[in-house]
Amino acid sequence: MHAPCAPARPSQSRIRRLLPLVWCLAVPVVLQLSLPGIVSAQQQRGGQAAGAQDPTLKPTGERVRVPTSHANIQASPSSGAQILVLAPRGTVLNVLARDKEWIRVQLVPELRKTGIVMRWYRNETSGWMHDSTVEIVK
Repeated sequence: MHAPCAPARPSQSRIRRLLPLVWCLAVPVVLQLSLPGIVSAQQQRGGQAAGAQDPTLKPTGERVRVPTSHANIQASPSSGAQILVLAPRGTVLNVLARDKEWIRVQLVPELRKTGIVMRWYRNETSGWMHDSTVEIVK
């Protein structure tokens, strides 16, 4: 009988190759554990992002148009936010608010027919667009 062999130690290069994989798997777990209030609040709202609905917002009188084939309307003012709908070229939307380079727009029921709906719950009345994806209507 042979004595059991000790497991080989991984080489430094193998550890370096596996580190990004471990990082990608660990970060979402750490974030979910460290931010339980945010996660539970989003689950209670049916997964909606914070600020997706604010009935007190009124149109500012400013309007924007989509000049490209499609433009993202997102749940919050962040490039990583969930996309609600893709607005087609020529869509004109009322502006509700601005946050730096982000524009909050009023969602209209017609977008369900003309746009490409990605995720849009019935109670959402506004979304966010980056100002580089629209032009001001004069």
